[in-house]
Amino acid sequence: MPDVEIKIHSGLEVKDGPLLSENIAHLTPSSPSEPLETLRARYNQDGMLLLKGLLPREDVLRTRTKYFEMMSPSGILQPDTQPVQGIFNSARASDDFPGIGAGAAGKNGRPGGESAQVFIDLAIQAHYEDWYTKDLAKHPALLDFMAKFTGWNENTLGLNRSLLRNNVPGTKPIGVHYDQIFLRYGEPTSVTAWVPIGDISLTGGGLIYFENGDALGRQLEQDFTRKARDAGMTDEETKNAFNQNMMSTGLLSECPLEFARQYNWRWLVSDYEAGDVVLHKPHAIHASTINNDPNNVIRLATDLRFVDQSKPYDERWTNFYRFGDGV
Repeated sequence: MPDVEIKIHSGLEVKDGPLLSENIAHLTPSSPSEPLETLRARYNQDGMLLLKGLLPREDVLRTRTKYFEMMSPSGILQPDTQPVQGIFNSARASDDFPGIGAGAAGKNGRPGGESAQVFIDLAIQAHYEDWYTKDLAKHPALLDFMAKFTGWNENTLGLNRSLLRNNVPGTKPIGVHYDQIFLRYGEPTSVTAWVPIGDISLTGGGLIYFENGDALGRQLEQDFTRKARDAGMTDEETKNAFNQNMMSTGLLSECPLEFARQYNWRWLVSDYEAGDVVLHKPHAIHASTINNDPNNVIRLATDLRFVDQSKPYDERWTNFYRFGDGV
């Protein structure tokens, strides 16, 4: 794929610099129609699974349209473009449209200043709209696949708390982390479904996954837990100490390039299409690139979490997202 190899160098960037050929490899795509045993084996080996076209494209684009119709009064969209395109209004400052979720100030605090107030109010309200909470987050195709893939069947529960996150071009990307850091009060058995809501070009700010990241994430947690127990900490003290040992934002690092060099492994990258879903394990290490989309397309995506409700899980995530919920 010589054309892909050339393009992969242009604009693929994280906070601490460009990702070059020695830092990257391609994320392996899978089809939902493959045998479940094959898909499970790939998921267990890699810690993640890119499923192409799991959701109907038109349903995902409907959610994208609804979102940007709702956001339009904030001035985020380029005039004379369609909401489904999600083209950023380059005449506006990117700071007026900050992303939400992990990485916001303090314990999931409200991001942005006064100029971002209109957008942030609309962005938080979008988390409660039926076209998102029901039509996308509880889409029958997703729920049915998750029930069969996990083998949880009728015990499959989609948690209400989710992160509907936009990234306008040039804004701060998501740092290096794994999800168990934020689901600390439950067993590490959840499955995250990352859903791009619209097409995301290779340089458009999509998720990147760390090679061998699931094994490394588990090792990092086991090492810390062992040290905490050797120091005489209780399980509760260990949980709190682990979170405090992370950066204030709950990240392993703000610098994916440095992280890759530290462990001498690569970041797995891909472009994404509306309808794709990436499943990943609680300890799968991931981050995102800077949105350098050449057409100023806003990256919109969500993180949906699924658990086996017959087993202990982090019940804080049964509540819908709100600022300052401490998660």
